Amino acid sequence: MTAPRVVGVDEYATRKGRHYGTILIDIETRRPIDLLPDREASSLAAWLGARPGIEVICRDRAPFFAEGATAGAPQAVQVADRWHLWHNVSEAAERAVAQHRRCLGALVTAAPDPDPEPAPEKDSSGSPWATGHRFADRTRARHADVHALLEAGHSRRSVQRQLGMTWRAVKQLAEAKAPEELFTGQWQNRPSVLDDYKPYLDDRWNEDCTNAWKLWEEIVPLGYKGSYQRVRAYLHKKRTSPRPVVARPPSPRTVAGWILRRPETLPEPEQLLLKTVRTHCPEIDALTRHVRAFAVMLTERQGECLPG
Repeated sequence: MTAPRVVGVDEYATRKGRHYGTILIDIETRRPIDLLPDREASSLAAWLGARPGIEVICRDRAPFFAEGATAGAPQAVQVADRWHLWHNVSEAAERAVAQHRRCLGALVTAAPDPDPEPAPEKDSSGSPWATGHRFADRTRARHADVHALLEAGHSRRSVQRQLGMTWRAVKQLAEAKAPEELFTGQWQNRPSVLDDYKPYLDDRWNEDCTNAWKLWEEIVPLGYKGSYQRVRAYLHKKRTSPRPVVARPPSPRTVAGWILRRPETLPEPEQLLLKTVRTHCPEIDALTRHVRAFAVMLTERQGECLPG
């Protein structure tokens, strides 16, 4: 078989991503030529060395592809294909927009303030725990039982035996004039291991990422030591809590998509939104200009203009 003049080199993966190899493509016919079982530089070098007629190798920037191409076909010119170049630009653009996500708030129309919620009725006892709370009701009932028996003349030992309580519990209830004295510190305002990561979760939630498992996987590398269930409970509360329906700012990926598309193909509403973002953020404006200038260079291939 005659060796192709221009060869594309890329990696491939099995359907479940359990094995990676190398695919060779004839760029001029756009047809696959061969599959290598691994991504080793030596395998690629051996394949290229057996085909001395190759003039151009089109590859991504993986180091093992660079080493294999240099060793196996030193006569060939190595170039990067447009797909990988544009893919890299796309990822960089999204990261750049994400760094300035606060600017995207300019696209959200101010919503009217929701009707204020009625203040919860305070318990007549002045307790920090409302009536109906299981812990509070049980403590009040036990406090009443202990004091009723003491007032009837029973000793604390007798109360302990009759109510089946520990001596410490009877002592605490007996010395408390009101059950509310025993509520202080019971699960109130305890810090959570999730507190430091809630701002990150809120930002990702506003970007329409609401998958608890995915967000848990994202904050673990950031130092989160808590459980997945705690993250799920926090997001469930956000999902079910009543809140005013307001427009959310677009995600960095959406804005990056506006920047990466051809300006003439972008619908007018999205053109106006992008214009608003560029007006409020000089960095995103500069990013848009750089991406579009690179796109012209990449697609029109005006190599004769390079000296200028």
